[in-house]
Amino acid sequence: MINKQDFRKINDYLWEIPTSFHPDMKVPVWIFADEELLEDALGDLSITQAVNVARLPGLVGHVIVMPDVHQGYGMPIGGVMAAKVPGGIISPGAVGYDINCGVRVLASEIEYEQAKAYLSDLASVLYRNCPSGVGEKGSIPLSTEELEQVCILGANWALQHGYATENDLARTEEFGCLEGADPSHTSKRAKERGKGQLGTLGAGNHFLEVDVVEEVFDPKAAEVMGLKQGCLAVQIHCGSRGFGHQICTDYVHDFQWAVINYGIDLPDRELVCAPIDSPEGQAYLAAMNSAANYAFANRQTLAYHARRSFQEVFGETTLPQVYDIAHNMGKIETHEIEGKQQTVCVHRKGATRAFGPGFAGLPPEYRPLGQPVLVPGSMGTESWILLGTKENDRLSFGSSCHGAGRVMSRHKAKRSIRGDRLRQEMENEGISVRAGSMPSLAEEAPKAYKDVDRVVGVVSKAGIAHKVARLRPVAVIKG
Repeated sequence: MINKQDFRKINDYLWEIPTSFHPDMKVPVWIFADEELLEDALGDLSITQAVNVARLPGLVGHVIVMPDVHQGYGMPIGGVMAAKVPGGIISPGAVGYDINCGVRVLASEIEYEQAKAYLSDLASVLYRNCPSGVGEKGSIPLSTEELEQVCILGANWALQHGYATENDLARTEEFGCLEGADPSHTSKRAKERGKGQLGTLGAGNHFLEVDVVEEVFDPKAAEVMGLKQGCLAVQIHCGSRGFGHQICTDYVHDFQWAVINYGIDLPDRELVCAPIDSPEGQAYLAAMNSAANYAFANRQTLAYHARRSFQEVFGETTLPQVYDIAHNMGKIETHEIEGKQQTVCVHRKGATRAFGPGFAGLPPEYRPLGQPVLVPGSMGTESWILLGTKENDRLSFGSSCHGAGRVMSRHKAKRSIRGDRLRQEMENEGISVRAGSMPSLAEEAPKAYKDVDRVVGVVSKAGIAHKVARLRPVAVIKG
């Protein structure tokens, strides 16, 4: 049992569990939180999970815990770890089941006051054009050969087929395609699940949302991003669907043997892993990159459907992309650790990359600003656009929070909240809601989540990222 007394307070927004807490800890645990959010984090097993992660072999720096942290599979959601390359490990559970779950934001010049009367119609059209729900099929069925091309090309596949623009790819993390993807390392079952789901949202906490840019905090950055106060924007939150889920399932099973073969002593079987430079580790990395590229293509095709939905309701209009970023990924990166540059595999599970100004992987207009960080709130509450900072590399391997973070389990939310009442409350607040399931709507009620403004406040005050704009929802599409 971990108590508040076990932490060393570094400053008002950073706390440490030192390696002396447990004899098997390889690195300390750092948690970014204020007093209230730290208490929230101690309400489940997320900090215990972070300590377990710190006991894995080959880690460097710190295990990072973001203020939106909550309990996950093996590694807490809102966790970051870095393993040496070579010499470290890679863990499917520390990446997550929804590989490259992420967020895309599109901007517009449509003023909310002028669009208000049409938002109900827009919500209905978006719900029709952007399928959502468990197992829902999309409008772009793929053959096995086409699926493999999506795995290799990522968002470039969407560009080749008319679903993307060059600007979309430029404003996507890794330009929408990770190198090293090899679909031959994915199972037949994974491919069968993925072939029919391109261009779908799925269920759970995935959504498509129409927002209004409520407040701008950095006018210069907002202008570069195309965000205008009082105008509409679109958020798309989804990942690699059943394809990525099956890949994680397959490798969690297969790695049970890897830990035995390589003599890895696990603190928790859910943290099953393999040496990253082993055949097993390389196979998972190739499969994970395949799922990541599928997810980039998935969000890209959903953006295409969102654009044609806007055109159907408002006539000729453009929705330029602000950015697209992942928050469940393992990435090979170089970071300064203990005064020297090291190549590491950064596992971000429920955490986004947040590199600062000068990063070469950004389009030219963003390099002086830093990387956009997209932080959706809970359903019906505000979301945020941030920018990564230069000093964040030494704080958290250039990572940030990814959302509000749960404080109530899905099961508890469904037992205590009625979806139909929640929907009516949101409609009364001027938010058009389209959802296929009232229980799934209840799972994502705002009271099931932390206060996203508080989470973002910690991230901002800790120096991880700074605020650009806050978005308010006016239409929500869910499975």
